Amino acid sequence: MCGIAGKWSPADNDPPRTSVEVALGHIRHRGPDGEGLHDLDTPGGRLTLGHRRLSIIDLSDDGLQPMVSQDGRLALSYNGEIYNYLELRADLAARGHVFTTATDTEVLLHAWQEWGPDCLTRLDGMFAFALFDRAANRLHCVRDAFGIKPLFFHASATSFAFASEMPAMLAMLGGPHRINRQRAYQFLMWGDHDDDESSFYEGIVQLRPAERLEIDFADGKASAPRIERWWFPDISERTDLSLDQAADELRHLFLGSVRRQLRSDVPLGINLSGGIDSSAIACAVRHLEPDFPISTFTYGAGTRDLNEEGWAGLVNEHIGARSYRTDDHSDDYVSELDDVIRAQGEPFGSQSIVASYRIFRLVKQSGVTVTLDGQGGDELLGGYWGYPSARMASLFEQRRLMALARYASAWKSLPGCDWRQLALQAGEAFVPDRLRASALRLANRNPEPAWLDVDRFASAGGETRPPKLLPHAADARGRRLAERLRSALTVNRLPALLRYGDRNSMRWSIESRVPFLSLELADFALRLPEHYLVSPEAETKHVFRRAMRGIVPDVILDRKDKIGFATPERLTLQQNWSTLSGWLDGAEQIDFLKAGAIRTDVEAMVSGRARFSFRAWRLLNFCRWVQLAEQDVR
Repeated sequence: MCGIAGKWSPADNDPPRTSVEVALGHIRHRGPDGEGLHDLDTPGGRLTLGHRRLSIIDLSDDGLQPMVSQDGRLALSYNGEIYNYLELRADLAARGHVFTTATDTEVLLHAWQEWGPDCLTRLDGMFAFALFDRAANRLHCVRDAFGIKPLFFHASATSFAFASEMPAMLAMLGGPHRINRQRAYQFLMWGDHDDDESSFYEGIVQLRPAERLEIDFADGKASAPRIERWWFPDISERTDLSLDQAADELRHLFLGSVRRQLRSDVPLGINLSGGIDSSAIACAVRHLEPDFPISTFTYGAGTRDLNEEGWAGLVNEHIGARSYRTDDHSDDYVSELDDVIRAQGEPFGSQSIVASYRIFRLVKQSGVTVTLDGQGGDELLGGYWGYPSARMASLFEQRRLMALARYASAWKSLPGCDWRQLALQAGEAFVPDRLRASALRLANRNPEPAWLDVDRFASAGGETRPPKLLPHAADARGRRLAERLRSALTVNRLPALLRYGDRNSMRWSIESRVPFLSLELADFALRLPEHYLVSPEAETKHVFRRAMRGIVPDVILDRKDKIGFATPERLTLQQNWSTLSGWLDGAEQIDFLKAGAIRTDVEAMVSGRARFSFRAWRLLNFCRWVQLAEQDVR
């Protein structure tokens, strides 16, 4: 796992090497084991590829990057891990390819030589890379199918730059950068972020999951980027498998993914919340490797209703793990928050990200370099609360009204659910899109809140609009749950969670692997009948629970609640309010916000005078992010 950066400039501009070198300094934490730069001449310009290395496979200097193909045609700067690199290497060797290292980087180079961009669907892994083809004077930038690894870029006719993280991008571009007002509004008002290509800065965008970018250089100019999607999940239903057959195949695919992700030349551990997904990974490792020394890392919240330590303890006892624990206590919580905000690079949705940060710090302190994490299981297999609005929409479109009533009655009896929650879910399922704005106003969610200077916002091109609509394709009729899972994987939920995990793990130079996120698993799970994923009795991850019987303790598989690494949001803000209240001064630096109204809104929620929501943290977090960005520019 590594960090990458690169820049192209015309010959009459300053050479890009210096700015790329500075950018690499900003992402040293992503790769503390080495640095490399490689200059490439293009017609009328120069491209510099940069790399910071975190050694995981083949710890020798053979793995240093950027790496150049044996014929000198291809140059690669690569961040990621190809788990099936041994299988690909054997295939390529049989086709006549000769290898000089034991790295997955060299396997990727040879795979591109053999198959070109078609090699991407053969890769089981997480990656973001830049590959320059000298013969074609063409740069390819690629992001993995799920967007596990990040890639930002900025493009103009006279400049092209890319990097793994925002601070590196800002270092290469130089000068103050304007905040993306629309992105800020969507985040502050609705909590939306990482759901499209935009970032919190104007002119800096990101490749979306499973996207590939091409850009050509000629006569001192860069072409406009051409972007295409190289994979998109198929959700058409297959009907050739019984529930038991589906469970057997799912078990086989999941265990295969875990087995491949155990490949490492450095110590490996497991982030264990006690939920079904992380428990399944831990128990799968013990099932596959009876003698493997397992270390687990768990977060203990300070409130009983958010604490999963008891569940994690059951799993640790079952697999004989050495367990490590951290909690939500800190002697200097506010300074720690500043480090989390800087590590994330952009605002984020809740304080639970601090729990993830602490987990990875604990991993670092224990001497482990690679972790397995349960991200993606909920989005792939119908977790959380089973996406009830989507499931109800499917049953309604199928005209299965008795099944709809049965499902709704069962769902409202789940922990944390009731008639009110059911009504909200039904409203989301059945209120026409054209009435969404009116429905939000009735629910006291005015798109023009008191803290927004609407006139200034509009004059800068901003639009006060409801949350973005998710895809609702005609060919997904009767498959709305599968469609919603696909969106959660690729658009509006998992991309944000993966961003949190990547920045927190890399802040501590830890490689975080996610066994649920493989093309094989996704292509299989999203085509299953929906009642295999969420049962008629509203049991979430129905087929996966069945698949893991005999591997995971029944007491874990029979859980109906969902917690994860949650934190007591309001309590934490109250306990630190004397300092955190000063963060709100950051609103005075933003012309489209009303600082006084923001303070009134947040103080009311924190004190208990108004109903608490995650908006309190979003406003605080955004204001502090603005303050820190200003400090860092100085």
